[in-house]
Amino acid sequence: MSPTSSRDTLVKVKGLVKHFPVEGSDDVVRAVDGVSFEIFRGETLGLVGESGCGKSTVGRCLLRLIEPTAGEITFEGRDVVSLGKHELRELRREMQIVFQDPYASLNPRMKVGSIVGEPLVIHNIGTKKERRERVAELLKRVGLNPDYSKRYAHEFSGGQRQRIGVARTLALNPKLIVADEPVSALDVSVQAQVVNLLQDLQKEYKLAYLFISHGLAVVEHISNRVAVMYLGRIVEIATAADLYAQPLHPYTKALLSAIPIPDPKHKRERIVLGGDVPTPINPPSGCRFRTRCPIAIDECAQIDPELREVLPGHSVACIRVPGWDKASSSESSL
Repeated sequence: MSPTSSRDTLVKVKGLVKHFPVEGSDDVVRAVDGVSFEIFRGETLGLVGESGCGKSTVGRCLLRLIEPTAGEITFEGRDVVSLGKHELRELRREMQIVFQDPYASLNPRMKVGSIVGEPLVIHNIGTKKERRERVAELLKRVGLNPDYSKRYAHEFSGGQRQRIGVARTLALNPKLIVADEPVSALDVSVQAQVVNLLQDLQKEYKLAYLFISHGLAVVEHISNRVAVMYLGRIVEIATAADLYAQPLHPYTKALLSAIPIPDPKHKRERIVLGGDVPTPINPPSGCRFRTRCPIAIDECAQIDPELREVLPGHSVACIRVPGWDKASSSESSL
């Protein structure tokens, strides 16, 4: 997918922090520890990294499904963090989420029509007849028979359930959708169908996506730009084409080397990282990746590298990347 032509900022996140207290201790889990990025109108920003790196926490903080510990989140210039309950409800008409598990995210006691139409009821939009018509329209748009509105969620396959979840997300005509691992629980053949549906809907409704996933091949296919997270920090961000063609951070290189190639004759040099991911309760000093990094030096233990633009549109947090020390010391706002 080609980079977005518009640079009109929809969402801006600066210094986002989310710490979870450890029960019976003064320690905290540093799930997200200083994350900054922007999402432009109509683009897809992919967010990738190992399980537990803080990807989903970022998405939930963005929508204030969980409260951030610190940092700034703005949506169309509005301060999301400071909004009251009533203002936040109004804003959520423009910010929606597709959950990872299509089995757990749908109420088993509600029929599909009620599930998809619930946002309209909550926000008091339309008459009962208009809501029924809207539900039928949404089901048809995501590739389902409008008559399915009379059935329960357990009667459908995983892919169909995820389409129901997407239909519910579209009910209020949002501008931003946080897609939290939306295809990871689905069969590979169904994954492609759902991803293609999301792309079609993006073109039709001018949607912006924060696409959270550890499926690197899927992220490459759907994203305009990609941000790579490690242990609560973004370590690299660039256009999808640049990141996959020329990764700069050693962690990104290791991730991309693990993507399987559907050709048994083609061999790729696999970068195998040593050791385990450090605990987010007590991350390493300096660079958080240094304990597993194949090119770490002594200075990596003293310098906590910030995200800097080293190439046009390409930012990285690593002192070993050529040009990093000469880059602007201000944090990248890409």
